[in-house]
Parts: sequence; C-alpha cells; structure tokens
Amino acid sequence: MTSITRRSLLGGAAMAAAASALGPVALPSARAIDPIPRTRPSHLKLSIAAYSYRQFLTGDSPTMDLFDFADLAADMALDAIEPTSYYFPSDVSNELLSNLRRHAFLRGLDISGTAIGNDFCVAPGPDREAQLDLARTWIDRAAVLNAPMIRVFAGRTPRGETEEVAVARAIEGFKEVLPYAAEKGVFLALENHGGITATSDQMLTLIEAIDHPYFAVNLDTGNFRTEDPYGDLARIAPYAVNVQVKTEISRSGGPKEEADLARLIQILRDVNYSGYVVLEYEAAEDPMTAIPRHVKRLRELIA
Repeated sequence: MTSITRRSLLGGAAMAAAASALGPVALPSARAIDPIPRTRPSHLKLSIAAYSYRQFLTGDSPTMDLFDFADLAADMALDAIEPTSYYFPSDVSNELLSNLRRHAFLRGLDISGTAIGNDFCVAPGPDREAQLDLARTWIDRAAVLNAPMIRVFAGRTPRGETEEVAVARAIEGFKEVLPYAAEKGVFLALENHGGITATSDQMLTLIEAIDHPYFAVNLDTGNFRTEDPYGDLARIAPYAVNVQVKTEISRSGGPKEEADLARLIQILRDVNYSGYVVLEYEAAEDPMTAIPRHVKRLRELIA
C-alpha cells in the first residue's frame, strides 16, 4: 500500500497550512483527487457494529458483553464484527483483547475494525493531548485485535472559534498520529459524522490535506443530512476502506426515511469498493428482530 500513490502529494504551502493549525490558515480547496486504485470487481463482506446493540451493552446492568455480541454475529453467519471501543472497560487489558480476537476467530469471524469518539478540533492543552493519546492507545489495541482500521472522527468547531481553525487543528492532529498508525499497520478511517465533516466538500478538504497511505474514509451511509445524500455518498465512496450501512437516511431538513439499500450497494459496486459493509443499526425497532432481517436483505444484495 505504501508504494501506491493514491493522490498527489500536497505542495509546501498546504503542508505549512497544516503545520500552522493553531491559528487562521489557508485551507486546501475541495478539488478532485485520486481515489483508492481498485481495478478488480467489487467484493463485499458483511460485518456488524457493536453499536447496533448499544442498549444491551451499556447501563447499570448490561445484558450482553462483546463475547455475546460475537456469538450473535456468528449465529447470523456474518463475516466479521466491529467491537466498538465504547463497550470495552476503560482499562481494557491486552489479555481481554486477545481473548476476544480468539473467540471471534474460532467462530469464523474477522475483526473488521473498531472505533473511537475522538475530537481533534479542541484547542492546544491537556484536552487535546488526551484526544491524541486516545487515538494512539486504540491504535495499539486495534493491532492486538488484528483490526485493520479504526473509524475516527474529526470533531466540531469549538464555540467562539472559526471552522477554518478547527479544520486546521484536525489536519494537524491526524498528521501527528498517522505515523504511529502506519508503524502498527492500522488505517485511520475518517467518518462523515457532522461537525466539520457534515458535507462531501468538507470531507474532501480533509482527505486532500491529510494525504497519507494509512488514511482513508469510513463511509457512513446515514450521516449526510443534505439535499442529495446519495450523491454525496457517491462522491466520497472512492476513498472508503470501510462502510457503515444504516437502514435510514435523512435529507436536509426532512424526517428520517427508509434507506434504499440496493442503491447504497450499487454506489459501492460502481467504484469497485472491496471490503466490509458494516451494519450499524440505529432505528427504533427492537434490534433483536430487525437486525436479522436487514442482514438477510444485505446478504441478498451483495451475493
């Protein structure tokens, strides 16, 4: 992967802009860039995010742990699981991580990735250092899990500051931790998750500026709340190394509506995406009844 140039390297001016991330900068424009080079036919595999079962994994008396979650995924004959970081103990040991990896492997499951809720837009100081340390910690943990990627956030513009400053801080934050991610062989996959990643233009600005062989996109199909969410997803799909499929979408200013899963899968096939399609269920129906039905439909679509 490191021998492949996915997009042209930034010039000195853009590099200087990221290095000046603590103040106003001239940010790169959202121009077209080279996508991940994929020439073979699309190959899709099904995974599920632990977040789909969040009400069972959290609370004072959780009724499920990540080992149970893996068992559910195996019962549905999925290819992988995404054990989200939120559902591990804060002081999770390498032993527990290794045991979960073993548990999944014996059930025929890969670990498709994990996820953190970082914010790289915070101002310099202890809070920012804590965000960077969180990323490094979970890079280590992802390596123990044999997870190829972590889906990560950029963050939100702090109150009283400009988006330009927030974007520059996010760029600098990623550039600080990506060398460590590369050393461990773990991708950081930026999710379109509101804030400074709410639109495809905002995403492209970050993709262009952070150019790194271990940086890519986690495409969340439910998070573009724009006039044309499907069009925005198609714009960003060429840069995805992981896809989170939601069963609902929301257009700008409108209510939630049922997602066109066939259209979403076709968007992935159109760019020869190969990798995991991770169901992240958030709708109101009981996940114990809804998820198997959606898994069946996705399996039909990717067959």
